[in-house]
Amino acid sequence: MTGMLREARFMLRDRGALLWIALALLLSAAATGFGIAEVREQRATIATLLEEDAKDRANAIAGQQDWGGAAYAAFHLTYAPPSNLAFAALGQRDTAPWLHRVRMLALEGQIHEADTRNADFGLIGRFDFAFMAATLAPLLLILLLHDLRGAERVAGRHDLLVATAGAPARVWLPRALVRFGGLALAVLLPFWIGAGIEGSALPKVLGASALVIGALLVWWLLIALAGRVNAAPSMVLTTLVGIWIALALLVPAIARAAIEARIAVPDGAQILMLQREAVNDAWDKPKVATMTPFLARHPEWQAWGKVDKPFEWKWYYAFQQVGDMQAEPVVTAWREGRLARDRAAGMAALLSPASLVERGFEQLAETDTQAMIAYEDRVREYHAELRAFHYPLLFRNPAYDPLVFGNLPRYQPLP
Repeated sequence: MTGMLREARFMLRDRGALLWIALALLLSAAATGFGIAEVREQRATIATLLEEDAKDRANAIAGQQDWGGAAYAAFHLTYAPPSNLAFAALGQRDTAPWLHRVRMLALEGQIHEADTRNADFGLIGRFDFAFMAATLAPLLLILLLHDLRGAERVAGRHDLLVATAGAPARVWLPRALVRFGGLALAVLLPFWIGAGIEGSALPKVLGASALVIGALLVWWLLIALAGRVNAAPSMVLTTLVGIWIALALLVPAIARAAIEARIAVPDGAQILMLQREAVNDAWDKPKVATMTPFLARHPEWQAWGKVDKPFEWKWYYAFQQVGDMQAEPVVTAWREGRLARDRAAGMAALLSPASLVERGFEQLAETDTQAMIAYEDRVREYHAELRAFHYPLLFRNPAYDPLVFGNLPRYQPLP
């Protein structure tokens, strides 16, 4: 304990060490603040759209005279609200839509026509707490610890310190622990405050904190190994920065390029065009070409499946679903391909502490690829609920009564 207090006093007189710790605190606070602002903006957007969505749907239905027109005019908001830890790792919420307004029309086109908010973030990464803790904090740790031994060698005190202490660990371990602890506290303190503000679950906060400390311990080990080399501090620093560039930047970039080249995934635009072409072609085909595959999927409507008029709403919505059915193989390949890439990225992350920490944060924050795919699956489930509500009205065609729409299914996001 005496050694720790002594090294703490020494560090308080080291302007360079204080600068790096202060910078860590500033960057962590900024990243946490940006994350909180972003998730609050997302929640505000959802709340505003929920209110407007209900009004818009009521107005749209009020102006209709039949079941098909009401189904066509009504939009339904679906969304994936950010979790209470999403401020720390926005993850795939920057590269995958988390909000859709869907109608009773073919669904896959509606899912895949949404543009990413900012696709560039998928390349460079957003400056959130996960990025700061995984990528920038190790660099600051390198700057803090790289010259513990080298500086003493340059000053000519190295051998005297070791001889006086009796064991090298009595000199270097307290000094490194004090600096390591100061940096870890500077990085985690804003995160803990942000977690308290957001009401994050304690087990997840503890898990995220363990991720940060564990990753910093790995980097500390690498720094300690490099520091044992009898070389100038500048040479040690250059070597460690090269290792940091390789593990934190190059390995993730190369792994991502290799995974994308190895695992083919259909393009969203391909799904969109396939579904739309199927829907547009249905206008020119015989009615039976639409109703046969539709009734095979929905035999419960066989008795009402005959279409005698040039246009009937039941036929219109049947070919909307048939368009989705024709796109199903490509949609399945797209979904499974993304999951396969995600699994491969998880394996590749074992080679990069930075990637491992970011993936861990995304899983805790429910902003990873699997969470976004789960949202898309929930949208499909909700669309099926809408079809189950509307098909009895479209096929049996009872007297039109807009009060029936008071029982429309309400979208419920995943818990």
